[in-house]
Amino acid sequence: MVRVAALIIFLACMALSEAEHEPGFCAFYEECGRNPSLGETLLPPIVPCLDYSRARLLQGEHYKKLQEVCPILDRGEGNTFACCSIKQLNSLERSLTMSKALLVRCPSCAENFAHLHCINTCSPNQSQTVKVTKVMNVTTSGKTREAVVGYKAFLSTNFADASFKSCQNVRIPATGGFAIATMCGRYGAKLCNPQHWYDFQGDSSNGLAPLDIDFNLLKPGDTAGLPEGVIPYNGRALNCNETTPSGGQVCSCQDCQESCPKMPDPPLPPGPFRLMGTDGFLVICIVLLCLLVFAFLLYLLAAYLTRSQKKKYKNTGKRKEKGKDQNSNDVTQQIIDPSEVTCADRNSLAAQAFLSLQFQRWGTLMATYPLWVLLVSAIVVAVFSAGLKSIELTTDPVELWSAANSRARQEKEFHDKHFQPFFRTNQLILTAPSRKGHIYDSLLFGPQNFSGLVSKDLIIELLELQKQIQKIEFWSEDLNRTASLKDVCYAPLNPSDASLTDCATNSLPQYFQNSLDNINAKVNMTELGVTKEVDWRDHLIYCFNSPLSFKDITDLGMSCMADYGGPVFPFLAVGGYDNDDFTNAEAFIMTFSLNNYVRSSIKFKVAMQWETEFLKIVQDYQKDPACNFTFAYMAERSLEDEINRTTAEDIPIFMISYAVIFVYIAVALGEYSSWKRILVDSKFLVGLGGILVVGCSVLSSMGFYSWIGIPSSLVILQVVPFLVLAVGADNIFIFVLEYQRDVRKHGEKREEQIGRVLGNVAPSMLLCSLSESVCFFLGALSTMPAVKSFALYAALAVLMDFILQMTAFVALLSLDARRQDNNRCELLCCVTVSTQRPNKPNEGFLLPFMRKYYAPVLLHSVTRFIVMLVFIFMLCGSLFLMFNVTVGLDQELAMPQGSYMLDYFKYLYKYFEVGVPVYFVTKKGFNFNSVEGMNAVCSSVGCDQFSLTQKIQYAANFPHLSYMGIPANSWVDDFIDWLNPGSKCCRLYTSGPNSGKFCPASQSAFLCLKKCMKPPSDGVLRPNKEEFNRFLPDFLGNRPDLQCPKGGLGAYDTAVVRDESGEIIATRFMAYHTPLTNSQEFTAALQKSRELALNITKVMRKIPGTSPDFEVFPYTVTSVFYEQYLNIVHEGLFNISLCLLPTFVVCCLLLGLDLRSGLLNLITIIMIVVDTVGIMTLWNIDYNAVALINLVTAVGISVEFVSHMTRSFALSTKHTHVERAKEATANMGSAVFAGVAMTNLPGILVLAFAKAQLIQIFFFRLNLIITLLGLAHGLIFLPVLLSYFGPSVNKAVLLQQQQAKAKAEQELEMRNTIKHIYDNMSYEDNEIKQEADAKAPKDVDNTSQIEANHQAKKVKSDSF
Repeated sequence: MVRVAALIIFLACMALSEAEHEPGFCAFYEECGRNPSLGETLLPPIVPCLDYSRARLLQGEHYKKLQEVCPILDRGEGNTFACCSIKQLNSLERSLTMSKALLVRCPSCAENFAHLHCINTCSPNQSQTVKVTKVMNVTTSGKTREAVVGYKAFLSTNFADASFKSCQNVRIPATGGFAIATMCGRYGAKLCNPQHWYDFQGDSSNGLAPLDIDFNLLKPGDTAGLPEGVIPYNGRALNCNETTPSGGQVCSCQDCQESCPKMPDPPLPPGPFRLMGTDGFLVICIVLLCLLVFAFLLYLLAAYLTRSQKKKYKNTGKRKEKGKDQNSNDVTQQIIDPSEVTCADRNSLAAQAFLSLQFQRWGTLMATYPLWVLLVSAIVVAVFSAGLKSIELTTDPVELWSAANSRARQEKEFHDKHFQPFFRTNQLILTAPSRKGHIYDSLLFGPQNFSGLVSKDLIIELLELQKQIQKIEFWSEDLNRTASLKDVCYAPLNPSDASLTDCATNSLPQYFQNSLDNINAKVNMTELGVTKEVDWRDHLIYCFNSPLSFKDITDLGMSCMADYGGPVFPFLAVGGYDNDDFTNAEAFIMTFSLNNYVRSSIKFKVAMQWETEFLKIVQDYQKDPACNFTFAYMAERSLEDEINRTTAEDIPIFMISYAVIFVYIAVALGEYSSWKRILVDSKFLVGLGGILVVGCSVLSSMGFYSWIGIPSSLVILQVVPFLVLAVGADNIFIFVLEYQRDVRKHGEKREEQIGRVLGNVAPSMLLCSLSESVCFFLGALSTMPAVKSFALYAALAVLMDFILQMTAFVALLSLDARRQDNNRCELLCCVTVSTQRPNKPNEGFLLPFMRKYYAPVLLHSVTRFIVMLVFIFMLCGSLFLMFNVTVGLDQELAMPQGSYMLDYFKYLYKYFEVGVPVYFVTKKGFNFNSVEGMNAVCSSVGCDQFSLTQKIQYAANFPHLSYMGIPANSWVDDFIDWLNPGSKCCRLYTSGPNSGKFCPASQSAFLCLKKCMKPPSDGVLRPNKEEFNRFLPDFLGNRPDLQCPKGGLGAYDTAVVRDESGEIIATRFMAYHTPLTNSQEFTAALQKSRELALNITKVMRKIPGTSPDFEVFPYTVTSVFYEQYLNIVHEGLFNISLCLLPTFVVCCLLLGLDLRSGLLNLITIIMIVVDTVGIMTLWNIDYNAVALINLVTAVGISVEFVSHMTRSFALSTKHTHVERAKEATANMGSAVFAGVAMTNLPGILVLAFAKAQLIQIFFFRLNLIITLLGLAHGLIFLPVLLSYFGPSVNKAVLLQQQQAKAKAEQELEMRNTIKHIYDNMSYEDNEIKQEADAKAPKDVDNTSQIEANHQAKKVKSDSF
């Protein structure tokens, strides 16, 4: 019996191995039943019966079915033979339907795919191309038959390679990925090749193949190992750019490289500006430096020659009174004739006289009634400040930096209105840097590197953290119940009634459906005769390569889809890998997406609460010693929270800064003539009053704008007080120091002295304050909300500060002067001191120092020459650096030092492998339901070569130029594929109450026998208008599954917006940018995407029926922040130019149309601004909106450094330019140094201790630069510039002085004459008295003598 059994087995093996391979014979035929070696599968694994027999002649329904499923085998009715039954054809059709759903975009690919399986299953020469390798007994309906459960298929590499190539680039529009990725199993799209592709198709473990097929690909002529009689199939596979025999069109460019038009590479971005092989800007700046130095030297030479020429005529007697100063400027010493006075001189004198007189009268009035003035001022300030009760503080970065009418804001509002705001992101990026990796020898995938992070224990720990976060619950006052994640989460497949498992959470555990059992699952599996254990690693490798799979190819049989029903793409689950080596990733990424509600919505507050709880859990987890991760995290609210937190924490720093400034002012304003009078001569209360004036001006400005509804911001609260304090302190010092240096005239009242002093200095104060105020008012023309509101607040604050200085501060000084005159102590007003105030003026320390030492050294001929050369070099160097300043603001700079967001940004830029999503949004006015409209959008077969999605694909081919990383998905393409009758997606009920309505693919085929559309004759399916409008809602509501992966629910249901009539009024197509790591890349990406959208718009407007105002625009959540950098350079030039204009105009007008003074004033301020930007480059300070605000502020502060000095020089009547410059430097320079530089510097230095990087960079660094440069230009460069090029002395002033001198001489002569007469009279009186004394008694009354003396004194007094 044993021998008989062995013989039977031997004969069976011989039958399998030596069966004939002849043309016209089948290797198997008819269905035998279910494959007993397979468990649960996605499709019933029906296997054929072993049957070596002749091919059958097909007739009737059998023939028609073959003609429908495998037209490649059709030889005409009565002449067509095949090796498959009608049942096999039905099963093959079902199997091909699923594949065609992915490949139908490319008809030649779909046909090649069907071609192969038709040959294997139905070819009349089947026995010549396949060899049965494995059979099993299958019992069906009580009948046992041998079934084929494995065979070898022999293919020529010519056919295999061409077939694979036709499918290699077919896209899946919903994901932007390749269809081949889901059909190549473990290898994915990148490693897929013909052999791998066919291996996956023949692997029964993939859940789709009913049996094992071992594909052998042989080169032509290669017969090694080929069984006798076997001929590798070498049919002709269609190229993707060929039409199909059934009428299918060529594949689109997006799916077929050969179909793409030959296009030149896009032009490279323009390189750096170059001249003579080097940096062009450097060359220009060097040339400019040479020209300026040459012009200056030429001027000096001309001055020297002119001075030498004049010396020849020095002794000729001509105008001996007239000479030249060191710069060949006329110094008139002779008598000025009124005819020599020009109109400009008279205007200047008249302007100064008028202003001085008016301010003198005003100051006297204010000083006379100080208490009334203070009361009225307080009332006015209170009325203005009352508006603070309705102040609106803007903290939303969008409202702060993006204008409401800007393009980005309008696009954002359009997007958010039609598609709702982009969902809120709450994310963790986790690493385990100290863990070592390992190599896993996989049964299916071979040796694979696994990083130390990608380990089972860490995945389980990640899952536990994820579940802990998902279980967050809290009491919501707004909902009046306990709220959880499901109340606010983004649930794409079940948005109306979401459960926790519907919430979109992207993480690596989602590959295991967040199931611990799935992670722990393992099973023994045999592959190619080798048995090994497969576990979570095999499943993970497969899912990384095929994230859209519903079943892996291992015996685990698990899905890769997330528990909420969508795919998790590897770049959203892991990061820090190279070349798609996902298992070697260095970071896990876990993202919780919430719906982004408008701020007025109740759900917005609930989402904010959930994010607060999320941050608490994550922070507690980070502190847990048992935590094995090093990670960074963020919530959507984190940016705003951290900005607000650091602002609150840095308020004490600002308070200390202001306190330091106050102490300095209070100390520096004192006279300190004696230790005994230190409490009398101190100016503590005056300094406090000056600070209060600044505070009241700021409060008044804020209150006024709150009244009229212009919101404030944290920038205003931080910058405006600082600016007004700098301006106000300068004016206070000038006024107080001038009063202290002045001596009260004989018979002059205190109030009159204050008025006279105010008349001297107030025009200069008006010049600066008016220039700055007009400057800021013009700066309000800016389109940036933050800059505009800052300029408005600053303009009114500076104006109010000047008004209050002219009123309240004058009154305060009058009261303080009254106290000081009465020798009363400042803080103890009832206490007086006996030491009297000295009669001589108090010049302090700074004025004598600058007069005796600083001014002479600075204005020495050698020093002046060096100063001019140094500052010319500084200007040209800064100009070069200005062209290289970095434009932008990286968002991490808005965070305080030590913020957890800084770690998050570092992790984000290091580990993320894809950029932000970018939506190409279409507006109303395009006919999507027309054939031309669909062709202008789609990218599949029959679509225009330059359609919307195809253009985005072209851009994605050059990511380094376009910043497009992943091409756009397309609901139009998937809708067309969904309608295709070759798929199972769109069917209609043929019976029951829903007859004629849409039937989902999950329903039985017996209920839905009718397809939505008929097969097109030309292979290009396009619905008509009625079909389009009828089935589009069904497509958008159809949940994707294995039977129909093209369903639009989740992917597109919110991407198409229709009005009540069904017209599409807005759609969007989502793509991805490349990873963007700084503001320059974000800005460049925005610019490139806008250029691309404009190009698309122009093409689509040419489609018939398109509205002329139709538009396509790109939208990303970051657009509103980075749009400003597209035009901030022009915006900055415009704003600064507007600010510079009033400094010139006001200076000219208030100095009586003195154009030269105005021009020198303007040049110096421009140099300060240019040098500031240049040093910004050296100190790594980027140019952005915050920097622009500070540059506008720099113009205002520069006016303080420059204008006082210019006016003082213009009004000086010294003989030479140098002497006038010395006088201005000593008198006004000392006040400017004490009032501006020394007021700003202590407060600025305190800001270095702020936590916020923005404050450290843009308030400490930048304001320090502005103050130091203003000081250098105002007290070093400007005096030298004026000594060379300043205006000549005002002849009208000289004439006035000449006339006054003549009058004084006349009066002196008269006094001398009267004195002579008086002396003679006194002599005669003495003679008479002596004679009278001799005659009269000694005790005679002295009444007559007293009368005589009184009369004499009266005459003398009257003569004066």
